[in-house]
Amino acid sequence: MASEAASLGLELNWQKTKVQDLGSREDVPSTITVLGQEVSVVEEFVYLGSLVHSSTQSSPDISCRNAITRAAMQSLDKQIWKSRITIPTKLKLYSTCILPIFLYGSECWAVTKRDVLKIDTLYHWCLRKLLGIKWYHHVRNDEVRRTTGQPRLSAIVQARRLSLFGHIARMPDETDARSIITASPSENWRRPPGRPRTTWMKTIQQDPRSNNLSWMRR
Repeated sequence: MASEAASLGLELNWQKTKVQDLGSREDVPSTITVLGQEVSVVEEFVYLGSLVHSSTQSSPDISCRNAITRAAMQSLDKQIWKSRITIPTKLKLYSTCILPIFLYGSECWAVTKRDVLKIDTLYHWCLRKLLGIKWYHHVRNDEVRRTTGQPRLSAIVQARRLSLFGHIARMPDETDARSIITASPSENWRRPPGRPRTTWMKTIQQDPRSNNLSWMRR
């Protein structure tokens, strides 16, 4: 990267340059030396608005989006959610101003059952705040959903994920995105010990089952 930048008359900012070891189960050094410069090896960093974690799992990014969304809801508490604005208008503001914050990059998440629970917990918290429902009101979540008519947040994430998969599946075989999801590991590759990690393709394969559907091979 440094040599390519130099050919264009540019210099690499080593203070902002980080290295990340993705998917490794071994200990990694805190810094490495590149071209005489010390570069930090980080566990996570934000790239294009998404939190990339060295475990390659989506849970850290989901937790980060969860916190940002809650902060956004709290910032509008007095001005919007506790105001006399009608419920339909509040729902439109929620869909326009709040949902995009959480859903940014969600089509790339490989979610686990715990992640789905966390996503829907945030969903119910947002709707309860929007409706002014407190915990001591003893209102069930299904009643909250009937009142608002909103789909589950996990269902929205799933729809976006399947939409992206459909877009990639229709691409020509030689495109990079298509080749990545259809690639097979080399013959010498061996899965590391321990429970297999949740991948994006595994999540895609499980999505139809949650809707009582099945895959059809052509």
